[in-house]
Amino acid sequence: MPPPLNIVFLGSDPIALPLLDWLAGEGAGVGRVTAVFTQPDRPVGRGQKIVANGIKTWALARGLPVFQPEKLTEDARLQLAALSPDVALVMAYGHILRQAFIDTPRLGTLNLHTSLLPKYRGASPIQTAVACGERETGVTLMRIVRQLDAGPVADAERVPIGPRDTARDIEQKLAAACVPLLAHTLPRLALGDLVFKEQDHAAATFCRKLTKEDGTLDFSAPATALAARINGLFPWPACSVEIAGQPVKIGLAEASPPEECHLLSDIPPGQVLEREGDGLLVATGKGVLRLLRLQRSGGRMLEAGEFLRGFPMTPGTVLASKPMPSLENAPQR
Repeated sequence: MPPPLNIVFLGSDPIALPLLDWLAGEGAGVGRVTAVFTQPDRPVGRGQKIVANGIKTWALARGLPVFQPEKLTEDARLQLAALSPDVALVMAYGHILRQAFIDTPRLGTLNLHTSLLPKYRGASPIQTAVACGERETGVTLMRIVRQLDAGPVADAERVPIGPRDTARDIEQKLAAACVPLLAHTLPRLALGDLVFKEQDHAAATFCRKLTKEDGTLDFSAPATALAARINGLFPWPACSVEIAGQPVKIGLAEASPPEECHLLSDIPPGQVLEREGDGLLVATGKGVLRLLRLQRSGGRMLEAGEFLRGFPMTPGTVLASKPMPSLENAPQR
């Protein structure tokens, strides 16, 4: 077994905490984090109080050096070089790395990207994979190159997407999947026999940064597509509809079984059909959509049955449709 790698970690999102905890515990024989680069402290919430992110908090609790450059200048590269890292490991950092910075660690700079590359390069791979109806995603270990998420790939850990999985659920699964991925790749990296293969760039798809305007629903779309979009965009930006002049956020949905499609004879898309079991049924362009969690403005996200006890919904109400912006770019040819 080779000696543990000296790892400098670059990240700013709590998704990386499970892998950091593993490296500080069971994985310490594989690699040890000796310093952290993370985003500067930012204002958070309605009060806009300046707070440290979870990665900085994790590092300070363990007495590790923390660097928070606003930009990765030559000074930041020299700070990295002074740490003599074997490898820099990046996950959800939020900075574009310059080539000189990438090349500084002895074994290079690696990134954990939350999709099965070359699909879903870009800013919102978790949300877009779920919203586009994928049944599987994963986390990929790759070398960083200047082109966005285009570096050669060493390995990936696959994660299934269930019909009731939201982006939040999948993020938690992907966070956990980083541990087995690093457990079987870092020792090979240390031994010099971890192989990186070029991606099929012609098959690459891209996802963009999401906005609040993405949370619209066109009920002429199939129920399966609507359920995937609702689940993929929760908790943010979240899909919502207007009912009796009030915005109602939808936190979970699924397409109803085909046998319920008899309810749709001559019914316009968007029409509320009935409450059934744990959901509210809505007609779509193809199939029945079951809304499972709902939230009124200023309230809590509730199961549909509980929500409807305080917010009656009359069958026959038609929910207005709005165009749904595309979240994914097609493969480049």
